[in-house]
Amino acid sequence: MGSKVLLIFTGIVMAMAGWDVDASREDRRQARQGARIRQGVRSGELTRGEARRLRRGQRRVNRAERRAEADGEVTAEESARLERMQDRQSRRIHRLKNNEKDRDGKADEPAADAPPTAPQADE
Repeated sequence: MGSKVLLIFTGIVMAMAGWDVDASREDRRQARQGARIRQGVRSGELTRGEARRLRRGQRRVNRAERRAEADGEVTAEESARLERMQDRQSRRIHRLKNNEKDRDGKADEPAADAPPTAPQADE
């Protein structure tokens, strides 16, 4: 009898730990994306408007995550939706950090000491 209770208790603890791992994985991803935005602002890769738009997207993902967790269980559908939202947000961060705009309003230009590229002749 005691071993059955111990086995059930162990199963419950393991199930709860697995759920927390998923939640913390999502939280870590949100934190990494926030750090990428902050780094982009510090380096000048993001304009103020771009950073504002990305932060708004982060808040949207956070709200969706809180709504999904509100009933105490995140379903597979909710988890997949959150994953898609985070994927989309990650692509936005990458695209805006790597576009030709920077905080100073200048387009990215090749370095002055970079050798000019000669057109390739077809042979």
